Amino acid sequence: MASETLPAASPTTRGDAGWRDIAAVVGSRVGARLRIVLSAVRPLAWVLIGLGLGLWIIGQLLGWWELTVAAVIIMVTVALCALFLIGRTEYDVSLDLARTRVVVGERAVGALTLANRSNRAILPSRVVLPVGSGRGEFGIQRLAPGQEAEELFAIPTQRRSVVKVGPVSVVRGDPLGLFERAHRRDEPVDLYVHPRTVLFDGQSLGFLRDLEGMPAADLSRDDVSFHALLEYQPGDDLRHVHWRSTARTGTMMVRQFEETRRSHFVIGLSRSAAEYAEDEEFERAVSMAGSVGLRALRDSQRVDLRVQGRDLPAGTGKQLLDSLSTVEFSKPKEGGVTDLAGVLAATMPLASFVVLVTGSKTRTEDLRAACSRVPFGARALAIVVDLRAESPTLRRIGDADVVTVAALEQLPVALQKVLA
Repeated sequence: MASETLPAASPTTRGDAGWRDIAAVVGSRVGARLRIVLSAVRPLAWVLIGLGLGLWIIGQLLGWWELTVAAVIIMVTVALCALFLIGRTEYDVSLDLARTRVVVGERAVGALTLANRSNRAILPSRVVLPVGSGRGEFGIQRLAPGQEAEELFAIPTQRRSVVKVGPVSVVRGDPLGLFERAHRRDEPVDLYVHPRTVLFDGQSLGFLRDLEGMPAADLSRDDVSFHALLEYQPGDDLRHVHWRSTARTGTMMVRQFEETRRSHFVIGLSRSAAEYAEDEEFERAVSMAGSVGLRALRDSQRVDLRVQGRDLPAGTGKQLLDSLSTVEFSKPKEGGVTDLAGVLAATMPLASFVVLVTGSKTRTEDLRAACSRVPFGARALAIVVDLRAESPTLRRIGDADVVTVAALEQLPVALQKVLA
């Protein structure tokens, strides 16, 4: 069977394809430049340009020189304003926060440094620094080659949050606000506003169940601490057979051990808005969860922090407070403290101490159900934040201790009542 050969492309066809490729490259570059130019035109400038063109056309059609003169004045004004975009903004920008972690109420201080590392002067510019949902503006004068300008600023921190500072934008524009050219510099910095916490001593809340001692009440067939002898059952480890007792009784006997576990301190912070009377009550609940967590970390316990929907890093004090800075109210479908306790029991069955933190609008039956759902064998403590409480109170719901507090400073007193 004869093979078919494709006709070779003619020189004219190859030349047309080459020109199309060149035209596509040039068109893309021109389009990119055009988008940059158009991005500098503000809406007011488009209005004035349209008004000038309309007046010019009407003036020429009707022979009204007044409209033509007005059109010329408008277009000249727009052209003069466009000249303000001419100039370089090649600053070397440095954004420095003295501290990236502060407590609610403290002022975060930072410095913004702009340097001209080029061989030519940079004309006056305006620098915009976004801070959360707001922004700060600084006017930078003309910088000669090698010259620097430094601007100091303070960020108020009235609410617990994570504030994104930056990125810095260098802006050139005209006095009328018709044109604006912005260039981003540097990278944004996260400012963590931690909740208020209280430090207290002398109260170790968790059961210390480690390999050094203080065993649990549970018994195991395989552990470290010897407890008693039992008759052999199929499946027992033959390494634990007590041969002397076996020889004396004629029945195979194995050792029984007391179960030992690492101390596991779990904090469940409810972020259901239905359980809190107001926002301030929720803020204090966050502070109390942080205070209890820091105390447990100082006691060298393993700490886990969970809210509705997710676990939060809490391996160190910094991680714990950073995580609490991001906590907000949950959606209604994510449930309340009862659902949270159920998740804790399912995901952390070996917890030795569980602290549930909730608000004053939590019903007693919901609190009882939550305390009954904690992992088996774990001690349960519920902290109810109620701004109307005059003094800390302690009550028992099932096997759990429930303390009601209003102020963060009352927490150490409340915990003393639990440990008494």
